[in-house]
Amino acid sequence: MKLFRKPKSKFCWYNFSVRGQRFRGSTQETKSTKAVKVASLKLARAVDGLDPVPSRAVPLAEISRRFLDWLEDVRLEDKTKTYYRDGWRLLKATTITDMRLDQITGDTVERLKFSGSPSNANCALRTLRRMLHKAEEWKLIQYAPKIKLMKEHGRCLRLDDEAEKKLLAAASECKWRKRSRELFRDIVILIRDTGMRNERELYRMRIENLDWENRLIFVPDSKTALLEQRCSSRSAGWVFPSKHAACGHLTSIGHWFCQARRKAGLPERLVLYCARHDYGTRVLMRTGNLAAVMKTMGHKDVKTAMQYQHPELEIVCAALDRNTPTDIRL
Repeated sequence: MKLFRKPKSKFCWYNFSVRGQRFRGSTQETKSTKAVKVASLKLARAVDGLDPVPSRAVPLAEISRRFLDWLEDVRLEDKTKTYYRDGWRLLKATTITDMRLDQITGDTVERLKFSGSPSNANCALRTLRRMLHKAEEWKLIQYAPKIKLMKEHGRCLRLDDEAEKKLLAAASECKWRKRSRELFRDIVILIRDTGMRNERELYRMRIENLDWENRLIFVPDSKTALLEQRCSSRSAGWVFPSKHAACGHLTSIGHWFCQARRKAGLPERLVLYCARHDYGTRVLMRTGNLAAVMKTMGHKDVKTAMQYQHPELEIVCAALDRNTPTDIRL
């Protein structure tokens, strides 16, 4: 077994032959002592006929087609498949797609930059991690590197009654068309009253799928009677149609929301999705039934559901006061 360094590589490389088959590659180690251990392990596994090292690793972009084909056939939730497809879309915009699998290390991944929030970056990183583990399973690489995820900071704001009033008041002062103001009002109210995901559920809602008799879209004591007004005499079609979108329905009101939020003096961290957090918090406070909240919000994991809970300090204090004798209260 021979260890050597390439002129343009900082890593030590190995070169050996087993039963007439040549094995050559990078140890991904800069120190010779660690490189010897890695190379010895590869030699031992090659001698035992376990996971032979490929003669030349392929680029990440090349295995992406195999990964996406595997994704179509595997038994995974549709949401998980969509998540990985979105992750690959983010990865395609980086230089890592042209790198060979044996060149991708933990250090390489940590230098990647993605637009948007840390959760957006983690979508790409989880996808890359899954792709590399599949490459290891397919014996395209010896082992998949460890990939660290970014720390995510959950939303701590709710689009509550006060924020709704400020947004709608600010929207009424914006120089929008009357139809745009009404659309903005309906979206804000409906997402607060139903807890629906704006892009994946609310915007894609169709009239023929609404159960008016059983009021499945409605929640008790809500203001969602405006759905009937918006649908009017129509019996089919998108609830929020759009002539400009290729899909035929509304896809975003982000520019309106930012304008109204700025005019209302609300923090930039407040986004439309915060209304879903407000819904989860309000429903749990009123019902005390976490299972029911999870069912209406489409959550299967308790940890996920608890991310949407933002109990107010006054509620906690009131609950403590009810169980505390008056003579020992502060």
